[in-house]
Amino acid sequence: MFRRLERLKADKSQTEDDLIEEELKNLQLLKKHGYLIGRVGRTFRNTTVRKECNNGIIEWDPDKLALSPEPEDINQENVSNTQDLVEFTYNEIKDARWFYDTPGIIKQDCILNLLTSEELKVVMPYSGIIPRTYVLQPGMVLFLGALGRIDFLKGEESAWFSVVASNKIPVHITRLEKADSIYKTHAGKTLLGVPIGDEERMKKFPPLVSQDIELDGIGTLEAVADIKFSSAGWIAVTAHSNDRIHLRAYIPAGIGLMVEKPPLLPFIVGVKGERIKKSAAYKLKKQLPFVQNITTHKKNANVADLLK
Repeated sequence: MFRRLERLKADKSQTEDDLIEEELKNLQLLKKHGYLIGRVGRTFRNTTVRKECNNGIIEWDPDKLALSPEPEDINQENVSNTQDLVEFTYNEIKDARWFYDTPGIIKQDCILNLLTSEELKVVMPYSGIIPRTYVLQPGMVLFLGALGRIDFLKGEESAWFSVVASNKIPVHITRLEKADSIYKTHAGKTLLGVPIGDEERMKKFPPLVSQDIELDGIGTLEAVADIKFSSAGWIAVTAHSNDRIHLRAYIPAGIGLMVEKPPLLPFIVGVKGERIKKSAAYKLKKQLPFVQNITTHKKNANVADLLK
């Protein structure tokens, strides 16, 4: 434990100047993309290669584990710059337990595979998501950037659409008769945000593929289903009781479009502020963290009352 503590202290004091050029280059690249970076160290290491097996004989030097009053040179077994690394010996693996860290698996039905690194920075949230809710009438369309589109085709009454996606992705509401023109004109530009580029970028981007969806509303306080746009996010749909609504959802190349029942957050429609005048949108309502709620309550109540 002492040697492990010393190794951890040495690793903690290491700076970027101590890294080799290739490792520093990889570190800087990963930091730009928001990766969590760390290193798995090893306290006990052999410095010589054993040519023969131990034949089942366990050899152990207790002096290596003894605590010495003399300061130990913690750099003599520095792992980071060691070039002559050796294989594990029999003593090290006979009672070992293995942990396998596999690389991320690329899913074929993931919309993120279609995006550039610049576009991923917009689609992948870097902070807490604040749901955005819109009330639509039949004949209206909701764009989630140029990555997703929902047409509200039929319904007896209005319905609510709560967007759960990165708040950097623009949401645009329009009429059904204008939707195709808006996509053609503004896809790849500022209004729809993602993808990012010009006409050349959109020529390489797959066209939107539609899927018809019918849902039966269960009330204005609870969503009936989530429409999932692959890894870009989802939209919770809330409709009046017994109101059957007909929707048409679009996603590039039809990749990863799913209808989830029951919804992940059934009462998310309640997480909204007042409706903005002459708009389909509601004001954002940021939820306070639990600890902050407790702190606020303590101003008006005793601690004993909170524990009841």
